[in-house]
Order: sequence, then structure tokens, then C-alpha cells
Amino acid sequence: MFKILKIAEREFLETVKTKMFVFSLILTPLLLVIVLFITGRTQRSITGPRPERKIAVTDLTGKLASDIRQRFERYNGENPHRRIALWLDDVEPAALDEHLAQVKREILEDRLHGYFVLTENALESSGTARYYAKTRNITDLNEYETVQRLIQDAVVAWRYRQHNLSSELIARLRRDIAVERVDVEAKPAARREPVALLMVPFFFLILMFAGVFGTNQQMLTSVVEEKNSRVMEMLLSAVTPFQLMAGKIVGLAAVGLLLVAVWGAASYVMAVYRGLSAVLSPAMMAYFLIYFVLGFLLIASALAAIGAACNTVKEAQTLMGPITIVLVLPMIGWFYIAQNPDGWLAVTLSFIPPITPMIMILRIAADPDLPFLQILATILLLLVSVPAVMWASAKIFRVGILMYGKPPSLGELAHWLKYR
Repeated sequence: MFKILKIAEREFLETVKTKMFVFSLILTPLLLVIVLFITGRTQRSITGPRPERKIAVTDLTGKLASDIRQRFERYNGENPHRRIALWLDDVEPAALDEHLAQVKREILEDRLHGYFVLTENALESSGTARYYAKTRNITDLNEYETVQRLIQDAVVAWRYRQHNLSSELIARLRRDIAVERVDVEAKPAARREPVALLMVPFFFLILMFAGVFGTNQQMLTSVVEEKNSRVMEMLLSAVTPFQLMAGKIVGLAAVGLLLVAVWGAASYVMAVYRGLSAVLSPAMMAYFLIYFVLGFLLIASALAAIGAACNTVKEAQTLMGPITIVLVLPMIGWFYIAQNPDGWLAVTLSFIPPITPMIMILRIAADPDLPFLQILATILLLLVSVPAVMWASAKIFRVGILMYGKPPSLGELAHWLKYR
């Protein structure tokens, strides 16, 4: 045990002293802050100040010009930082095509941002209209929705007047009632907002994936490099192959826990900033720690065996391909699983050991009231799977660590498991 801990200490110190580790330790929280900042700025850019936009409108009905002008003036008064300058074009129907060609040139040259044409039948129930513009980004789409709404309101108001109906009265009658959603299962401090229901499961999945799979990439690289430099031969003169493999796994597990602790702390600060701290319960943290440790040991053991069996990182990456594909499955289907944490697909994937930790933490984050029996069953599954994988990996590690030349086939790897 002492030798395992000494190897673990060496692996931990050698890893945390590298510039890449410090870079990854700091970069992830920094990226989180940058993403939140950019998201906030993007939202403000959509709803905040912007340069005045120029819109031309041609009313071929000849009945809505005054109403349209009043509505645009009212909108500009209520939104002084997002003004829309209105130009009412008085065009005869016969000259519309020629005028339209000129308008399109102005739009392409950015002298005009949009052109709305109300056809002669626009006031009828089956009336039509056309809007000409360049759609380059979400701001243009937002502008289109605003212009369309203002002109639609003018058309509807005219129809009301034709039937002697008051548009103000109809607006009051159609006003929605204020509905407060109350979760009867949650305490007031722990109510889960829609953004939390969506993002918290994804956050836990990303944290688990980065901590388990991302950190274990170093296991693969470390074993291959030490094997090629013959450092392994010196180490094996003092320790057994199992002690060497176990020490590396324990050391990198400590590295993974350190990374997750720092990333988790940074994420918690962001959760408090966004008012989502109530959804991060102690039970959730405990489950995450259990699944992280078991998942890390499982994947680390498999990658240690792959690294020992290969001579170059390129060969190791080829053997690691199937494992990578399996581990990416939760990332692909996270949205569906988060929406259906009790569905047959989520339950089935929960009992596939390589991805059990990620699937279960995703399900628990999406539904904190997940049946405890399923949680217990998956933890027991991992407790059985981890020693089995470590035993098989130790067999491969013992044989492969001192073998050079052609990489082994799957049949040879299976044969190594029979060695005593």
C-alpha cells in the first residue's frame, strides 16, 4: 500500500506541476465566466440600444397610412433607443414592379433596411402582404417581427372599426390573467426555474465528462511515454505491475478531484450569481462524488491497459476509439434523457457501466426524486464492475508494459487475460 501511495504522489505532483494542468485548471472557469458574459451581452444586444432602422411601407389599399404612421410613432416613443424610421411610399399598383427594383438596390446598399407592401386585398380575411429585407442576423429577424406586428395591428384595428367594434375593448377582454406556477412538491427556496431544469443537468454531465474522460487522457499519454522511454523498466524493478497501475490511477484520481473541485466551486459562484444555488442540494453533491470516483476508476483502468498494450499514442487512440464513441453517447442524447429521466432509454443506458456515471448524474439532476432503488442498483453495478475491469486491466498491463513492436490484436489481448 505504501508503494502505491508513493507512486500516486509522484503521479499527482508530476501532473499538477505542468503548465498544461495549470492552464486547464484556470481556463475552464474563465471560459464559464466568458460564456455567461457573452450570453448577457447578446441578450442586451437583442433588446438594448441599436442604430435607427429605416423601413418603407407601400399601402396599396389606400386606407391604412394614417393608422400605420400613428403606431410607428407610438412605438418610437416607447422605444427611443430602438427607433424605426417610417417612410410611406405612395406608389401606383402599375408602377410597383419598377419601384420594387429600385427599393431592392437600396436594401442591398444598406440605404434601406426593409420594404413592406400591403396588397390591394390586405384588408380581407385572406389578404396578403410582402416584406423585402436582408436577413443577416437575429437583429434583422427581431426587426421583421416588430414591423409585422405594428402593421398587423393596424389591419386588425381597421377590421374592428368596419364592424363597429372597439379595439381597446377587445384588447381588454382578451388580456391574459396572471398565473403563478406553484410547485407543491418543492420548498419555496428550492423551486426549480425553467432555466435550471434545462441547464443544471447539462452542467453536471459536462463536469462529469470532463473530469472522468478528460483527465484520464493523461493516463494514456503517461503510460505510453514512460513505456517508450524505458522508465517503466526502472519502476518495475521496485514495484509490481499492479502497484504501478494502481498508483497511477490513484494519483490521477486525485488530480481529477482537484479539477472538479475547482471547476465546481467556480460553477457554484456562477449559480449563486444567476440565482440557481437552491437546486444544488447536498444529496446531489454526494451522488456526484460517488459516481465520479467509481466512473474514474473504471475508465482509468481501461485506459491504463490500452496504454500498456500500445507503443505509440497513435496506436492507443485507435484502440480507444470504441470507448470514446460509447462515452460520447450521453452527450448526444442528453436533452432527450433530461426530458425523460424515467424513460426506457434512460433506464437502459443507466445499466451500461462505462456510461452509468454520466447517465445517472444527468437523470438525478433532471429529476431529484428518481427512485432510490435505481440509484442503489447502479452504484452496486459499478462497485462490481470496477474490480472486474481493474483485474482484467492489471492482467493486460502486466504483460503489455514490457512488450514492444507490433501492437496486439483483440485475440492476443484476450489471451493475455489467461496468463497467471
